[in-house]
Amino acid sequence: MITVVGTGTGAPVPEDVLAGAELVVGGRRHLDAVHLPGNVERVVLGALAPALDTIAEYVEKERPVVVLASGDPGFLGIVRVLAERFGSERLDVRAGVSSVAAAFARAGLPWDDAVVVSAHGREPRTAVNVCRAHPKVAVLTGPGAGPAELGAALRHTGRVLVVACALGDPELERVERVTPAEAAARDWGTAVSVVLCLDPERALGAVRTVAGPAPGPAGWALDEADFAHRDSMITKFEVRALALARLGPRLGDLVWDIGAGSGSVAVECARLGAAAVAVEKARDGVERIRANAAAHGVDVHVVHGAAPTVLSDLDDPDAVFIGGGGRELPAIVTACARRARRTVVVAMAALDRVPAAREALTGAGFSCDGVLLQSSRLAPLPGDVTRLAATNPVFLLWGVRNPVYREGVAQ
Repeated sequence: MITVVGTGTGAPVPEDVLAGAELVVGGRRHLDAVHLPGNVERVVLGALAPALDTIAEYVEKERPVVVLASGDPGFLGIVRVLAERFGSERLDVRAGVSSVAAAFARAGLPWDDAVVVSAHGREPRTAVNVCRAHPKVAVLTGPGAGPAELGAALRHTGRVLVVACALGDPELERVERVTPAEAAARDWGTAVSVVLCLDPERALGAVRTVAGPAPGPAGWALDEADFAHRDSMITKFEVRALALARLGPRLGDLVWDIGAGSGSVAVECARLGAAAVAVEKARDGVERIRANAAAHGVDVHVVHGAAPTVLSDLDDPDAVFIGGGGRELPAIVTACARRARRTVVVAMAALDRVPAAREALTGAGFSCDGVLLQSSRLAPLPGDVTRLAATNPVFLLWGVRNPVYREGVAQ
């Protein structure tokens, strides 16, 4: 039997667990915090593979092993690896308080509606995008993805960070509430375990009956009437439906909506869990996008300016929707294709612009496909009869790279 003990957030390791152990494995700070007889072998967790091989030697001889882990070892912890290697039936897991639960407790906040993402040993961009899109996020930090890096990426979001360092340590623990700019300007050392990223206006959240982030939308490709727009200048719902299917917005993604107009595509991407940026050159359009995002209860970062000029200041997107651009469209498509990690979708009403857009996508190494969308909607006529009213045809092109997968998100 392998006994896995969660510690490090205030709970001591039970003496009876250590009494019969012949091998104890854990981080250096965990091993230093317990008293072990001299005949017990210790393995300091660094590289995981050698530690697992040592555990295997003891398991084969049916000699008792104890693994010390942080908080709840079944929550983004070592239990998964141990169960895969040795089988869950060999594990006796003594869960402690997870560092996420402890951090929210120190902040005095409920966390049944939080999203938890691990940035430990991973690129921080997924964690950053989750923080941009959701009002309550806990980030498990790591080297290169600590409070300073998160703060630098979240400067313009209006979020508040709660930095929980060395949770459970009576001498070193500290919990501080800072702005992203303040977090970016400091050296936090190596003892950070959790950063909470909060929208101060929505940090409490609503009463929930199901834990986790709010469920996805009940419907998508919303009717144009659900958005404020000017003179029907909005991506029609039939076009938006296929565009969303090709964009594939999801938790941890960043999506650009270029020439956003009403921001309907950006808002729908945000409703589906992605972080969304809307680029719009008209001042009244900027305010309209913000109003539409607020009406649908999502965060959309709106950039006032013309593409491709303003794109250089934005983080690389996973997917891009281009719904405007005029004569600059080929340059915009090229600029977006150079930066997009997965997909670029282009909507065009003008036939003349299709070849140049297609050439820009294929020239950037994308596989390209497209369709001409023509639809007719039911419309009433006098006498309680119905006719078909044709909408304007729209060309939809999309370029696709090889899929980019995301890891480390827990809901």
